[in-house]
Amino acid sequence: MKSARWLVLFGAVAVASALPAAEPDRAAPAVRVTKNVTYATAGGEDLKLDLAVPAGQGPHPAVVLFHGGAWRYGSRADLSRRLPGDDGKPAPSVIEAVAARGYVVASVGYRLAPKHKFPAQLDDARAAVRFLRENAAQYRLDPDRVGAGGFSAGAHLALLLGLTDPPAGEPRVRAVVSFFGPTDLSRYAATPGIEAAYMVPWLGPAVRTDPAVYRRASPIAHASADDPPVLLVHGTADLIVPILHSEMLLDKLRAAGVTAELLTVKGEGHGWFGPVAADTTAAAVRFLDGHLKGEK
Repeated sequence: MKSARWLVLFGAVAVASALPAAEPDRAAPAVRVTKNVTYATAGGEDLKLDLAVPAGQGPHPAVVLFHGGAWRYGSRADLSRRLPGDDGKPAPSVIEAVAARGYVVASVGYRLAPKHKFPAQLDDARAAVRFLRENAAQYRLDPDRVGAGGFSAGAHLALLLGLTDPPAGEPRVRAVVSFFGPTDLSRYAATPGIEAAYMVPWLGPAVRTDPAVYRRASPIAHASADDPPVLLVHGTADLIVPILHSEMLLDKLRAAGVTAELLTVKGEGHGWFGPVAADTTAAAVRFLDGHLKGEK
């Protein structure tokens, strides 16, 4: 099977996943890709996204995707770059593969630590959604049907985008997909080396003494009854972001009455390849179809 492969990072650990090609009996529409679109300027930087738009007048539902990298590494190109498929030829990038299923898809670049501390990354995520909604007609998307997804640190940002209160007058995203995202960052305080290497550069030194810093940045602390549906995808052998993160958030969301699902991937760690990856990402697209297209 041809597949699009991409890198998602948490610290120095590289992992990969895959999205299956469209089913043979379901022709993939043409997709137009535009890269290096400036969606905002903040902290002295032009913030950019890469965009894949399917054929047809639309308006199409939209998905914003966030790369991994411990909030200090990685690039939007991780999700918009074509890599060799199983036959050695360039396969569609992640955003192209998802767009072929009828979505406008953005791979969003965001400011990175240690130069930019939290909540700069969440501010950027919100700015990207705002930009797409303001330019909905140009990109043929439906501003009322926007979802978010991400991998590792990017999944954390997607969760915060869905679970935190948006700025006044802005609607929340309609659905969130998290691939092995951390949900309770205070758990990293138990490992001083991890805290010093990843939390302090991103959250600042106050994280060592003020528990409120971890709470503000932890999706689990923001779970409430008005949250959108959430799909959590997690490997049972993940040692970097243990599956407990997704299990705890699942319980918190369900207790609040939120539609939430956990797809566990037995024996897999912080990412996976091949048929398992094809299955999990296809499940993610079906979840988005159900909540952004009304398809079950």
